[in-house]
Amino acid sequence: MKKKYKLGTIVMMKKEHPCKSNKWEITRIGVDIKIKCLNCGRSVMMPRLEFNRKLKKILEE
Repeated sequence: MKKKYKLGTIVMMKKEHPCKSNKWEITRIGVDIKIKCLNCGRSVMMPRLEFNRKLKKILEE
């Protein structure tokens, strides 16, 4: 299944962040994807395959 997302897309991940939020904004796309927590501002970078496994749904484009 091909997921459609781009820079600035708001996504929901399966597991929530320790700050109790699971809404993230995509800030970099490439081989790795960088996402930023919308609650606390922490950034996380992960491989695209891992991101696709952990992605629950796309909220806003």
